Amino acid sequence: MRKISVAFGRVFKNEIKMPQKIIQVALGVVVNANHEILIARRSIDAEQGELWEFPGGKIEIFETAYEALCRELKEEVGITVLQAQTLTNLSYEYTEKQVYLNCWYVSEFSGKPSGLEGQALRWVMLDELKKITFPAANQHIIAELESRTQDFPSEK
Repeated sequence: MRKISVAFGRVFKNEIKMPQKIIQVALGVVVNANHEILIARRSIDAEQGELWEFPGGKIEIFETAYEALCRELKEEVGITVLQAQTLTNLSYEYTEKQVYLNCWYVSEFSGKPSGLEGQALRWVMLDELKKITFPAANQHIIAELESRTQDFPSEK
């Protein structure tokens, strides 16, 4: 939004930064026994539609990030989290909103993942993530995963 002021016959344009919408998200980097990572394709109708993402969703009021992670993975992909640890937390600023990502490394789960909301799912190796189109905020997560080589044996 721009504010335009007129003083003494001159026009001044000043940028006004409007308060952004803040969204808290919990997402899971779900890793199977073959060291593959689960990714989901966003709906074509969703914001940033058809990009791939790590499954998860918004943290509800009075819900912890871990509770949101467990709920979202159950609702979206039909798995129950058995073991997870914090991977990273980051903030990313889009034009219209600020997104806080609470990222979890899910090393144990029960159930067979399926796209319960109609989304496509894929299991991919770590080195494949660079070739897949993700929202910009996810690039830091991918870099964090690449730094954790102890969790991903050589794929060569």
